[in-house]
Order: sequence, then structure tokens, then C-alpha cells
Amino acid sequence: MRILFKSALALLSIVALVCAAASPTAAAPADQSQIDLSKSALVLIEYQRDWLDQDGKLHRLLEDEQLARTSVERSKTALDAARRAGLTIVHVGLRFASGYPELGREARYGLRKTIRTMGSFAEDGRGSEFEPPFAPLPGEFVVSGRTGASAFAGSNLDSFLRNNGLTQLYLMGYATHVCVESTFRQAHDLGYDAAVILDATAAFNREQQDYFAKNIVHHFGRALSAEEFARMVLADH
Repeated sequence: MRILFKSALALLSIVALVCAAASPTAAAPADQSQIDLSKSALVLIEYQRDWLDQDGKLHRLLEDEQLARTSVERSKTALDAARRAGLTIVHVGLRFASGYPELGREARYGLRKTIRTMGSFAEDGRGSEFEPPFAPLPGEFVVSGRTGASAFAGSNLDSFLRNNGLTQLYLMGYATHVCVESTFRQAHDLGYDAAVILDATAAFNREQQDYFAKNIVHHFGRALSAEEFARMVLADH
């Protein structure tokens, strides 16, 4: 009996080791110090003249001038590194037909009302154009059909990403607590691994920016700096 008991214990120990090795919880954490270029995309959100031109319709909403200036410079750092590394670049803008029929003629609240009232992102206006040096280069993907705060809303973004095996998203743009956050949340819920390049984004003010960083990010992904992103994406270059 003792021999049988010892044999049974040994067998149980072996089974336990095998199960632990196969368990997802026993797997080593993903290495976040590198970027798999074949599965990753840099997603630029609303680098358009309505945000970035001094006379842009939305530019005046950026109350913290230093935050806004820093976001532009850090965005250049991240985009330059991504282009040098050959990373997939995705440009997400907003463009609405004359009269904003996509938003509903009776819209009373939220962005559907505000965009119409401000006259921003009209397809036939200068404000919807991408701002140099963030304008798309040949071969970079430009999302179409978007109608909401999230870059996925009404657009072909999800189809493009899935059909090209892109599962790791790096987000930057405007505004941090509105369209960037909406995209970040939906990316998570759709199953993507998402990260926000935080200093390459800007909310309207520092309080909103800090609230996103402290209270939102960890629920849906992670944050990193433009320098960290550049170092990771250029690791093999």
C-alpha cells in the first residue's frame, strides 16, 4: 500500500507540473521592451488642421499651450521612428459631408451637436486636411467612413487591422480624453493590445490629461512615452 501511495503521489506531482506549464497563468509575461513590427501599427488620431493650425476651429480648446506644443514635438518623434522602422502607419481623421447629415439633423447633445455647431471637419473645408508633417505618405493607410468619437466608429479600421494581422496598437493624437480614449477603450474591447503614447497626446487641459493617465489607462492597456516607443521600435535598426 505504501508503494502504491508513493507512486500515486509521484504521478499527481507530475500531472501538476504539466498542468502548470500549460496554464496561461504560468506563462511568462509578454516582453514590453520590444515591438513586433509585423503585428503592430501606429495610429494617428486627428492630426488635422482644425486641431493643429493656430486658427483651427478646435485649436482654441487646447487650454494648456505647453501640453499642446509638447504633444506635437513628441508626435514627430514617434512618427519619425515608426517610419524609419517600417512600422504600419494608420491615419484617422474626421470628414463630414455638407450639412453633417451623418450626425443627424436633430442632434441635441454631445459631439454630434458640437461638431455641427462649430463647423469643424467639413470635407470641403481646410480644417479637415491633415497637418504637415503628419500628412499620410504613399503606402500609409487612411481610415475612411468614421462618424464617431472612436476611430472604429463607422469606419474600416477594424477590417484593415484584422485583415493584415495587426493586433498591437500604439495610439497618439487628439483629444486625449475624448477621441483617443474612446479609441483606446474600443480597441481593448475588440481584443487588441493597445498602448497610448501619452506625451504625444493632449487633452484640453492638464487636469483632464492627468485624470486619463491616473484613472483610465490601466483599465484598457498601458501608456508609454514617445522616447520609449522610438527606442523600442528602432531596437533592431
